[in-house]
Amino acid sequence: MAENNMPNGTEMERSEIIQVRHDKLNELKSQGLDPFEVTKYERTHTSSQIKDNYTEEDREITKRGSEETEIIKAKISSLDGENVVVAGRIMSKRGMGKVGFIHLADMEGQIQIFVKKDILGEEEYNRFKKLDIGDIIGAEGEVFTTQTGEISIRVNKITLLSKSLMPLPEKFHGMTNTDLRYRQRYVDLIMNAEVKDTFIKRSKIISTIRKYLDGEGFLEVETPMLVSNAGGAAARPFETHFNALDEDFKLRISLELYLKRLIVGGLERVYEIGRVFRNEGLDTRHNPEFTLMELYQAYTDYHGMMDLTENLYRHVAQEVLGTTKIVYNGIEMDLGKPFERITMLDAVKKYAGVDFNEINSIEEAKKVADEHHVEYEDHYKKGDILNAFFEEFVEDHLIQPTFVMDHPIEISPLTKKKPGNPDYVERFEFFMNGWEMANAYSELNDPIDQRERFKAQEELLSLGNEEANTTDEDFMNALEIGMPPTGGIGFGIDRMCMLLTDAQAIRDVLLFPTMKTLDK
Repeated sequence: MAENNMPNGTEMERSEIIQVRHDKLNELKSQGLDPFEVTKYERTHTSSQIKDNYTEEDREITKRGSEETEIIKAKISSLDGENVVVAGRIMSKRGMGKVGFIHLADMEGQIQIFVKKDILGEEEYNRFKKLDIGDIIGAEGEVFTTQTGEISIRVNKITLLSKSLMPLPEKFHGMTNTDLRYRQRYVDLIMNAEVKDTFIKRSKIISTIRKYLDGEGFLEVETPMLVSNAGGAAARPFETHFNALDEDFKLRISLELYLKRLIVGGLERVYEIGRVFRNEGLDTRHNPEFTLMELYQAYTDYHGMMDLTENLYRHVAQEVLGTTKIVYNGIEMDLGKPFERITMLDAVKKYAGVDFNEINSIEEAKKVADEHHVEYEDHYKKGDILNAFFEEFVEDHLIQPTFVMDHPIEISPLTKKKPGNPDYVERFEFFMNGWEMANAYSELNDPIDQRERFKAQEELLSLGNEEANTTDEDFMNALEIGMPPTGGIGFGIDRMCMLLTDAQAIRDVLLFPTMKTLDK
């Protein structure tokens, strides 16, 4: 039985299937037809360029075995009769004596290939019959429309461009093993059109962000990934050793401190989209290597960042999806409406029923936490416990686009204090679907205050908080040179892609997510 007509691993063992494919390759090589020697193949059209060029019109066809005719509405390609050259991977193949059919997949879709022995010639037709699902071929021929209205190519020449030596998953069951899909994303992309669509959308999301920010006068820049001091976020870094300098380095956990240096240097609007690395756990929303975008704008504050965020999200959704209403897990979120703005104090009061304005000491805060079964650590201050309440009682309710503003100073070491209320800072987090999507500040530009904040962070580090920052002396030197009032924000690009593609896990929007190495 031919491999193409049987489920993998049933009537023929996988190893035997692989051997048959190797035998076919060796036979081709013996005939001087090694497909891996082909270096270039010029095609004239993609599948979508052919299939999208059609109009619907009434066609009169004759029923088989009858003189009766019927009128059907058929797709007629404007390329009918034109010779085209296409290339792609064989996804299905069936033969009926002297006639065969292939579905050929390229980047943009699939198209049917019609092969006839009388046209191709006996020798070439016999080679066609030995092709396997997964093989990559080039095909030349004439576009025509079948009686069922399918745009197809009647080929007069087939060129084998690459021999697939490993069988693809059986088409009726596909590639359903989630772990295997992540490990072998290349096969996942071949077998699952919706996966390919997700990553095409991801690319469009990022390019749309770039175009928008470029249009707003921002400069895209690049900053170091290997740093001596990994600051700018509360996270544990990965560490490595640079042999040439005999010095320990860290992989960056944020983009913040170098981008602020550029604001000091007079580049008044900068952004970077890049990978950052945090030595943390894996779950549906976290991967230790992920894509972050940070931008900084001189002479604005966190209100300016709110406006930018709202406009950017709305623009990206409209450009990529064609609508400002997105649906995730069956829940509609409307980016077209003004985003809600609420302080952290008011949000906790609304959803937890606790007014932290009436709490005047750390002892009172801890007592309220005990009463509400909110966990905290010994070194927590009032602001830390307020944030713990927020995480416990509020986040899950923030489904529609919401800016949560004015965080306690204890959890915001790089942010300006609120004028007249020094226990809180000009910071917001942007939430959708109960997820934090962005984090923004009116940036702290007072070097004296900043040094005190770093000192407080180092005290936390000495108490065992591995996510605390340490003093970055070069950054401090930059602040002492002088940084203008600045607004800054960090966007989680992967979570944005998840929402806009209805992806259930961060791994679904990462082409090659972090995976545990399989035992060999």
